[in-house]
Amino acid sequence: MDIAELEKIAAQVRRDAMRMIYMAQSGHPGGALGAADIFVALYFAHLRHRPQPFSPTGIGEDVFVLSNGHICAAWYAVLARSGYFPIEELATFRRIHSRLQGHPATKEGLPGVRVATGSLGQGLSAAIGIALGKKLLKDSHLVYAMIGDGETNEGQIWEAALFAAHHQVDNLIVITDRNYKQIDGDTRDVLNTDPLEEKWRAFGWDVLALRQAHDFSAILATLNEAVHRSGQGKPIMIIAYTTMGKGVDFMENDYRWHGKPPTSAEYERAILQLPATLRDF
Repeated sequence: MDIAELEKIAAQVRRDAMRMIYMAQSGHPGGALGAADIFVALYFAHLRHRPQPFSPTGIGEDVFVLSNGHICAAWYAVLARSGYFPIEELATFRRIHSRLQGHPATKEGLPGVRVATGSLGQGLSAAIGIALGKKLLKDSHLVYAMIGDGETNEGQIWEAALFAAHHQVDNLIVITDRNYKQIDGDTRDVLNTDPLEEKWRAFGWDVLALRQAHDFSAILATLNEAVHRSGQGKPIMIIAYTTMGKGVDFMENDYRWHGKPPTSAEYERAILQLPATLRDF
């Protein structure tokens, strides 16, 4: 799939996420818009995965875990558009009895979701467990995870980081959604984690910086480099410098869009900036 096609899908995914959150009047638009390009690159151009039939175990394919589960609107849109479930189901986001819960859950049996996440800090630990399981099974496929910028405030992240390095979990590639924003403000004001790249290196990880995290050529090159470095004794961390609210001018770099839906007027303004590039759900 060429870059133009990936950009087309990502544009629709952003529109999907905005519509889902507005229709539900609940959700987290900022991070969803910011991570959309990475989700699209993973599922449409990088992961070795099988949408159908969906395997909860993930044996024999690459596995992805979304630790910062609150940004799931964009992830759900990517799962639907890559064939895991019908795109029409996106209209049920955050509804009672929906499979598309506000944070990814396994009880409802949504294809594509293997771990219930959203309790920040826990998804990385789950991903490490899955990666160790693949080693035991001699499954050569990789485990990927995304963690949030504010999520790195959690102590469990750093316990997991130590564990993964100590046990040489080198079939694990983690992406930090580095947008410098969290629910209470700028991460550098709330609890500064700079210098983040150096911290992960100090914890024994191989670190790659993705400075152009909305450029598909850069995203794919970095993911491919991470695969090239796998299997060499260290877990791999990609620090992806994203823009919260990417694609909607009044949401970009504004932490207040961490977790609130747009009003009718805000939605109309936003959706004009997110024109349909594929069929709407």
